[in-house]
Amino acid sequence: MTHYDDLETRSDDLRARDLKVALQDQVGRAQRLGGYADSLAGIDALKIGGVADLAQLPVLRKSDLGAAQKANPPLGGFTTGVSQFSHIFQSPGPIYEPGSHDSKDWWRFARFLHAAGFGSGDIVQNCFSYHLTPAGIMFENGATAIGAGVLPAGTGQTEAQVTAARDIGTTAYAGTPDYLKVILDKADEMGVNLRIAKAAVGGGALFPSLRQEYTDRGISCLQCYATADLGNIAYESSAMEGLIVDEGVVVEIVTPGTGDPVPEGEVGEVVVTTLNPDYPLIRFATGDLSAVLPGHSPCGRTNMRIKGWMGRADQTTKIKGMFVRPEQVAALVARHDAVARARVIAQRKGEQDVMVVQLEATGGTPEDYAASVADVLKLKGAVEVVAPGTLPRDGLVIEDQRSYD
Repeated sequence: MTHYDDLETRSDDLRARDLKVALQDQVGRAQRLGGYADSLAGIDALKIGGVADLAQLPVLRKSDLGAAQKANPPLGGFTTGVSQFSHIFQSPGPIYEPGSHDSKDWWRFARFLHAAGFGSGDIVQNCFSYHLTPAGIMFENGATAIGAGVLPAGTGQTEAQVTAARDIGTTAYAGTPDYLKVILDKADEMGVNLRIAKAAVGGGALFPSLRQEYTDRGISCLQCYATADLGNIAYESSAMEGLIVDEGVVVEIVTPGTGDPVPEGEVGEVVVTTLNPDYPLIRFATGDLSAVLPGHSPCGRTNMRIKGWMGRADQTTKIKGMFVRPEQVAALVARHDAVARARVIAQRKGEQDVMVVQLEATGGTPEDYAASVADVLKLKGAVEVVAPGTLPRDGLVIEDQRSYD
C-alpha cells in the first residue's frame, strides 16, 4: 500500500527542520492566547530549536485545563473563540473540547484509516458514540477525508447493526475492539454473512487473542491511540510493530509528575504538543504511560514509534489516609542532588498501611533523607537507599503492593 503522503517518509533531518519551524509558530501562536498568558510568559518562541527544547516549557495537565475552563468558560482561553468551531463536545469533568467537522481531517484520523486499508469504495460502520463525546465525529471526519462512505451506527441495537451492515454492504468497521465481536457473533446467531474485511479500533485494549479471532474471520484489525482533547496521537500500520506517531503532533515521554524527558526506551508519561493552529495544546499530559521504540517501522514510515498504552501515569495512592502523588515524589527527588530517582511503595502489614520509600542515590543513609520524606510526602515511612540503576525503569514512581481481594 502507498503511504498517505510524503510526510510519513521524511528523513530524520528533514522532519527535525520542519518541526523546528512548526514548533516556533505554534508556541508563538499559543502565547497570544489568554490561557497561556502566565505559563508561557518570558519564553522566546524563536529560540525553540526542536523537540528537545520543549522540556523548558511547563506541562499542561487536564486538571489545569478544567480549572481554566471554569474560570473562563467554555474553553479556558486556549483558542481565539468558540464561533470558529462547528462542534463543541463534553467529556466527564466536565471538560469541553472543540472540533471542526467542516475542516478536512481536523482530528488527523485519515492517516490511520489509510494505514488500516480504508479508502474510496469502502462503507465504514462507525460504532463510536456520536453523543456529547467526539469519537464518532473524529472517525467520520477521517473516513470522509479519504473518500469512504460512513454508516453512523453509534453504539447498541446490535441486531439493527447487523441488518444495516448486511443491507448496505458494510466493508469496514470503526469502533472499540470488543464491539466488533458482538456484531459478528450476533450475525452468526442470525445466520447473516457480513462483508466486513477491515477494522480500525480504539478506545480500549486490542488483546492479541481478539485480533487473532478477527484474523481467523478474514478481518484485518489495526488500532490507534487517541484522546478527546488531542485527536489521533499514534497508530498501527500493517507492520504491527508499535504505534507510529502522527505527523500532526509531537510526543515526549517524561517522568510521571514532571516534565523531564526519560531516556529512550524507558517508560514514562506521554506528553503531546499539537500542531493544529486552531487549538494549540502545548505539552499536554495524557496521563498514560508508554515508551519509545528505537528505529523506524518496517512499513517505511519514519516517525517516532511508541509501544502503546502501558498503564496510567497518575499513580496517586492513599496511604494511611493521606494521598501521595507523583508530583510529591518528583519534589522529593529534586530536593537532593544525590538522589536520581525515587519509588514509593505502599504495603500492608499487621492490618496497617506501611510506606517504604526507595531512593536511588549516590550517597547518604536512610536517616539523612527521613526528614525530607516526612516533609514532602506528609507521611513517615521506611527509607531505603539503593544503588544507581537499581529501581525498575517501568514508569512507576508509586507502587501499591496491597491486596484488595
